[in-house]
Amino acid sequence: MRTPRVLYLVAVLAGTLLLPLTVFAADQESLLMARSTKPFDSTLDQLSAAIDFYGYKISRIQRVDVGLTKSGFKTGKYRLVFFGKAREIDTLLDQFPQLAPFVPLKVVIFSEDNETILLAVNPGHLAQLVPEKKLLVHYRQWEQDLKNILKSATTD
Repeated sequence: MRTPRVLYLVAVLAGTLLLPLTVFAADQESLLMARSTKPFDSTLDQLSAAIDFYGYKISRIQRVDVGLTKSGFKTGKYRLVFFGKAREIDTLLDQFPQLAPFVPLKVVIFSEDNETILLAVNPGHLAQLVPEKKLLVHYRQWEQDLKNILKSATTD
């Protein structure tokens, strides 16, 4: 059954890679999610192109499947994509070092059955964790951009 596997994967990733997710209330808006019927590699390519289109740069793509396999899980392809705008992040971290755990932005992409799934913490919820008025415009922009990126990455 697909839903328990997705929930279990989210829990594993939250505990290891997306620690800030555990602070949020368990509501649907805390996570942004998109599904694609395209193969993993095609969706990852589209995700990379969408990130670039919206003015962000990928800082790294981390393989997650290796660690899960070593832990005894049978896995498909899993990646954690880190991205942001270097100058923006540097400037914000100089002023608000408490923002460090949450930037750069991250998207988890994995294959399950015949789908490719993308998950991300909703940046709009960062206002609960780092409640600085000067950051609200960034949170809103990141949220809108991330929604657009996920939509672009999963559009046929």
